[in-house]
Amino acid sequence: MAKISGIKKILISRTDAIGDVMLSLPLAGLLKEMIGKDLKIAFFGKTYTYDVVNSCEYVDEFYNYDTFSNFDQAGKVAFLKEIGADVILHVFPREAIASAARQAGIPHRIGTTHRLYHIWNCNHLVSFSRKNSTLHEAQLNTFLLKDLGLIEIPTIEKLASLYGFTKISPLPVKFSDRLKDTKFKLILHPGSNESAREWNKVHYRDLIRYLPPEKVQIIITGTGNELSGLNEWLSSLPENVINFVGRLELEELISLINTCDGLIAASTGPLHIAAALGKHALGIFPPIRPMHPGRWAPIGERAEVAVVKKACSDCRTEPRKCHCINEISATEIADRVTAWLNIK
Repeated sequence: MAKISGIKKILISRTDAIGDVMLSLPLAGLLKEMIGKDLKIAFFGKTYTYDVVNSCEYVDEFYNYDTFSNFDQAGKVAFLKEIGADVILHVFPREAIASAARQAGIPHRIGTTHRLYHIWNCNHLVSFSRKNSTLHEAQLNTFLLKDLGLIEIPTIEKLASLYGFTKISPLPVKFSDRLKDTKFKLILHPGSNESAREWNKVHYRDLIRYLPPEKVQIIITGTGNELSGLNEWLSSLPENVINFVGRLELEELISLINTCDGLIAASTGPLHIAAALGKHALGIFPPIRPMHPGRWAPIGERAEVAVVKKACSDCRTEPRKCHCINEISATEIADRVTAWLNIK
């Protein structure tokens, strides 16, 4: 099919979690680089991802999927028609969006062939498989740009340079006053709302004890939903550890990460935020596909991963019993942080 031309506005539809949205943001920068800086980029996402999307300098407008979902079919169609997009990219496929986009008359509707409903709702179909690919998630997203003129899949380094994660609010004083400018400020984000394999909290506690408190200030973050499951563990930590679990809105969490020097987490949204902000971002991963770092590693100049080097899928039926991720020792992670102290 010939390259699509005359494009003034593109709607990126990614209506899932924060980490997934983060790895879709480089599309906005890439599209403006390909088509021109006057191109308008609109993003279609869930309410709770707004602050992430709004932090990207390449996104011009945000449209709320939760609002869209409350409409009947006629309302859904009117909602998408009012956006006035020339192109919609179905990065995270949803039948309701695909159907409404067709009925709204969006001229170019791009989606994967791996969703049957795209066959009659999309007029630009791209065939690729995420499940069996060796490419990173951020690279896989770019397959949808082929009819817009993309010639080759960008490198991870190229995509990391296109985050445009620059619109960051100052951290409120009630939080910044508790941080020590003279120390390396390290965020530990032990939970994932059960969206990822998690490193055991005992390991996190050991890690804290291995790090020199005179050089490193530890800040714990997490959602309010995770607080009850973390309370006992939090009470076992040294008194100098700062507990911000359940106390930060997403915009404030982004500001905190921007103010700090490093972050350690499982494969979850804050890890990708830290990487996009150029912070030391260490992701602790299992080797099991497709959750492995080859697909979901943080991308950024100071991003890195810890993973055992073996093939294993023992936890496929019982995710909470992943022994591979817990074979990664606290001393190994402490050594990584010690190296960061020398290159802060």
